Amino acid sequence: MHFALPKWAAPVLGVSLVALALGATAAEPIKIGVSGPFTGGSSPMGLSMRDGVRLATEEINKAGGVLGRKIQLIERDDEAKNERGVQVTQELISREKVVADVGYINTGVALASQRFYEEAKIPVINNVATGSLITKQFLPPEYKDNYVFRTSANDGIQSHMIVEEAITKRKFTKVAILADSTNYGQLGREDLEKALAAKGVKAVAVEKFNIKDTDMTAQLLRAKEAGAQAILTYGIGPELAQIANGMAKLGWKVPMIGSWTLSMANFIDNAGANSNGARMPQTFIQEPNTPKRKAFIDAYVKAYHPANGRIPSPVSAAQGYDSMYLLAAAIKQAGTTDGPAVRAALEDLKQPVEGVVTNYNKPYSHDNHEAITANIPVMGEVKDGHVVYAYEEDRKNPFHTR
Repeated sequence: MHFALPKWAAPVLGVSLVALALGATAAEPIKIGVSGPFTGGSSPMGLSMRDGVRLATEEINKAGGVLGRKIQLIERDDEAKNERGVQVTQELISREKVVADVGYINTGVALASQRFYEEAKIPVINNVATGSLITKQFLPPEYKDNYVFRTSANDGIQSHMIVEEAITKRKFTKVAILADSTNYGQLGREDLEKALAAKGVKAVAVEKFNIKDTDMTAQLLRAKEAGAQAILTYGIGPELAQIANGMAKLGWKVPMIGSWTLSMANFIDNAGANSNGARMPQTFIQEPNTPKRKAFIDAYVKAYHPANGRIPSPVSAAQGYDSMYLLAAAIKQAGTTDGPAVRAALEDLKQPVEGVVTNYNKPYSHDNHEAITANIPVMGEVKDGHVVYAYEEDRKNPFHTR
């Protein structure tokens, strides 16, 4: 038997279908941008960060996601180029409609690009870039609220540690600075000079080099002739390897003490035995000395099968992983993906977050967007192809709570 629908039924059915559609929309994934260099000399940092973010996202989604919705990562390669970073950022905001971003590896890219997130009132967590200016770009009175956060150790912290290692602990009185010509290198060089000045020391040589330079002979000879007892560095893996190899060619071996990038795989591998002894600040060393770290290392190795079981940039991977958990906690607390609400939640996280780098207890406030404090990083040392703890006491006490 066939019954015709009464005239009033069609509008009711239409309303029901609209309600169903709205329900489906509510369950749409939460889009998070992931910005970093996945090709080129900075790629060990970018890929490790991305893979750490992926691991955290997979775990969060398996546990039910956030607000009943799965997280969807929208990944873009910024190629470590400022102009490409700007393009990627605008695309993520305008076309992809991301509600937040994690990433930025290179200080110059961050400073050129993150302003678009600030203007759109969308939170961004820098999980690798370390330039001291990054979280201070949008401060009062010009800006009411700052949407830029960080989970890496800024260069103010690192430069102090580098100088403390060279001048106080190892008693060097003559040091040279070799820094690349990027924003990262030159801002880091400024921080090193300030930290040295606080100890009453001035570098005997301050030298600059460019990305892709393959011959550091001239810079190294000037440092040697000035009597440098150690080289303080700010650069990335490939060029840092040229410094170590250049010293070997000259038959002149003094310690390299520099920013965290001396832990990059493409420094250690390209320099080989010449990388041994290089020291650098690290928020995370690939050693399973806490249950959380063991689980993270095991998951990373199982998922990505890195050569020799070594994460290309362990610091980047761990900070990327932690940044996703901090962001997920803020969205959950806010009860929405609305940018201002998520920013406010990040500034006042109610629940502690267990991370790989540290345990985060109120890591941010309205006036402080730095999750990593000076007590967290330790000094690492390259030894036979791996980064190990430079000091045994840090190995025994690895987990400084924030």
